[in-house]
Order: sequence, then C-alpha cells, then structure tokens
Amino acid sequence: MESIITGSGIYFSYDEEEPFRYVVDGVDILVRRGEFLAVLGHNGSGKSTLAKHFNAVLLPRMGRVLVDGMDTADEDHLYDIRQTVGMVFQNPDNQIVATVVEEDVAFALENMGVEPSEIRRRVDEALKSVGMYEYREHAPHQLSGGQKQRIAIAGVIAMRPKCIVLDEPTAMLDPKGRREVMTTLRQLNKEYGITVILITHYMDEAAQCDRVLVMDKGNLILEGLPNQVFSKVELLKSVGLDVPQVTELMYELRQAGYDVRKDVITEEECVEELMKLLAEKGVSRA
Repeated sequence: MESIITGSGIYFSYDEEEPFRYVVDGVDILVRRGEFLAVLGHNGSGKSTLAKHFNAVLLPRMGRVLVDGMDTADEDHLYDIRQTVGMVFQNPDNQIVATVVEEDVAFALENMGVEPSEIRRRVDEALKSVGMYEYREHAPHQLSGGQKQRIAIAGVIAMRPKCIVLDEPTAMLDPKGRREVMTTLRQLNKEYGITVILITHYMDEAAQCDRVLVMDKGNLILEGLPNQVFSKVELLKSVGLDVPQVTELMYELRQAGYDVRKDVITEEECVEELMKLLAEKGVSRA
C-alpha cells in the first residue's frame, strides 16, 4: 500500500538557541494511504508535536516530511498540503466559530472561495457523514461534547482531505461522546477511504485501529498491529502506558502460570481464552 505521509530523520525542538532539547528526536515514519493509525505516548512523549508536522503546522529543524509527495518545507505547497491533511484538536470549542452548525461547517469553504452551490452540497454531505445533518440549524453551544466534536470533524471533512489527524479528540468527552466519535472515525475510514491518524491516550481506542505507533521521549519505540504492540505489556508499562483491560487480565494470568494468549485485545478473545482455560481445568459451562 502506498504512503500518504513519509517522514525521514525528523528532529524538532521548541528551543530557539543551542543546546536544543529535541521533542521529536530523529523519527522515521510512514503512514499508508487509507489506514487507521493510532499514535500513543504519555504526556511529553512528542506524539502531538509529531502530528503537527503532518500538515506543516510545524516544520522539522532537521529531516524531511512529505505529504502526498509534497515537501512541507516548500511554502508553495502549503495550501495543497493543508487541503490534503486536515487537523482536529482536543477541544471542539476552539474550532467552532459560528453560531449555527451548518454555517460553522461552511466557514472554511467560504474562505477558500468555493461556489455557494458547492458549499451547500459539501456541508450537507459532511454533516450526513458524521450523523449530524438533523442538527444543521442548531446552535453549536447547545450540543453535547461528542456532538460538537463531530461538528468539528465535519468542518474538516467538507474540505475534502485525504487524511485527517486528530489530536486526542475524545480527551474531554464522556464515554458516550467517545463512542460517537470513534464510530464516526471508523465510518469515515472504511466507507470513505479517508486516512485517519488518531493521537490518543485511550488504549481501547488504539486497539480498534489498523496499526499502532508508540512514542517515548521523542523517539518511536514500537510499532505494529494492535495485538502485537499490546502484547508488550512490560515495555508499555515501563514508559508509563497501560494496555486494554482484557490484555492486562491475560498478562496477570500468564504471570500466575496459566497458559493463555498474550495478544488478546478484545472482550470476545478474552472470553474465548477464559472458556478454554476453564475447560482445561474441568469446569463446565453451567
């Protein structure tokens, strides 16, 4: 599968003078077109700083980032890069600028000079894609946190990006809002083919992704399929991260001497392993 984002030898520091303390320290990264990618790391690991390189919010002090073949350091491509990769941040209130939902989704398109008839079509399609079309005439401040975040996502979708980067979009939401946003993101990825890069500290969200990257102290220390990454329980704990609860349960059982899989990440897999273990111990299902 071809890449949509490629980064090589990315170094970034917020320091203006030497000695530089690199927040991103020599990272190589490849994001495949159409994948759902999670990036994990504790606070200060560099994951959000890295994400801001994907649409030229930040430029590397050393190294190179290519977005759909365009170098983010090339100012002539800045507009096209930001049309290719849209950003959604943690607090939806910081991205909502209008007093009516449909006007907010149309805001960026109007600034881009898109024809009114095309704006109408894109706004309607974007709101439908996130399940918020029926709220198009509502005031955003009257919506729930999850609904506001979906409106913010719709505003990015209306710009027709090939990739959406979301920096902890569910951090301020309750469990219902988190589920709403994750359902929307999976739909956008699977049905519309949009590449999704999710920066998160929720392990259960990362477990739903196609691939997981783990950062620590500015370095990319682990990557792979969710079950591969979360099977490294001790490594993840050593850098201040948790694992899904079912993975933790399997880990504790293995520590106690029971022969169960270490790559379990779903409740269904957990139940299967527990039933198998009970059967081996001669406990029948009642």
